[in-house]
Amino acid sequence: MKARATFSETAGWRPVPILCLAALLLIGLLLSVMVGSVAVAPREALRALLTGGADDPVVAVVRQIRLPRALLAGMVGAALALAGLGFQAISRNPLADPAVLGVSSGASFGVVIAMLLGLAGPFGNPAVGTLFAFAGALLAAVSVYAIAQVDGRLPITTLLLSGVIIGLFFNSCVMLITALLAANELQGVVFWLMGNLAPTGGRTLAVLLLVLLIGAGVLARQAARLNLLALGEEQALQLGVEAERVKRSVFVAASLITGAAISAAGSIGFVGLIVPHAVRLLLGPDNRKLVPAAALLGAAFLILADLLARIVMAPAELPVGVITSFCGAPLFVYLLRSRRGGESI
Repeated sequence: MKARATFSETAGWRPVPILCLAALLLIGLLLSVMVGSVAVAPREALRALLTGGADDPVVAVVRQIRLPRALLAGMVGAALALAGLGFQAISRNPLADPAVLGVSSGASFGVVIAMLLGLAGPFGNPAVGTLFAFAGALLAAVSVYAIAQVDGRLPITTLLLSGVIIGLFFNSCVMLITALLAANELQGVVFWLMGNLAPTGGRTLAVLLLVLLIGAGVLARQAARLNLLALGEEQALQLGVEAERVKRSVFVAASLITGAAISAAGSIGFVGLIVPHAVRLLLGPDNRKLVPAAALLGAAFLILADLLARIVMAPAELPVGVITSFCGAPLFVYLLRSRRGGESI
């Protein structure tokens, strides 16, 4: 049996759900550029996006502030959703998520190190920040799996406890480093750690897009093999799947896109938990369908969450991580209680 398959070869493949998710993303983008302290009518928003003049104040608001922020939110949401999908697929655990596994904390540690060295931040190189975040995310993920693995298995309780321990450790490291920062830098770092989608430069968006495309490409390429891996490693090996190679490639890709997302927007929790669970309910367990669906829904979800964060306490603005945590914490409790205690995967 061949592990590789195209979307057209997927049994029961239906484009309608994907088209609906794409429409939801477009609606989220339009709402994001229209709603704010200065309301912009739909016609004016479209004009500003397509044909507006450089001296038009509406064009300045839409193109220079709201559109870059919406694009950043969309790419970060897609990255975190795909990372969660990848971690869940290789661990065969719906509770796996970059934040729950401590990977987000590791990425934050890497970025704060780069900030301390003056290599990242508002005036730093976004590629360097992404590299440091990736190193921190990879270190955290490797540590969690090394601690949690028991005789080749990953018991749920051990995996979650390992993620909590590693996450707390890296959070403590982050707090130690922030104590060394100057007072004028501390407020910005703290706000970034809570999830900051403030408008950013084109270089940051370009680096994030490149990393996102690479990570999504790896997950899409391995999607059919991940389906076979879900049957069990022995069965997958009998069907010609190199299980360890697949897990390593997905593991690195998920860590890379987590690092890029954290570097660009700070620590935003639970997106990688909520979105993969939602698309599995919508489309079933086939990862060939879930990869594009998770990217689209993750982007739409974080754009809408950021919109809510901007308007719920206007003119004040909540960190978007607060909104995603309010959404994700109840779902995590539900998933945890729905699993049998001590079940191994």
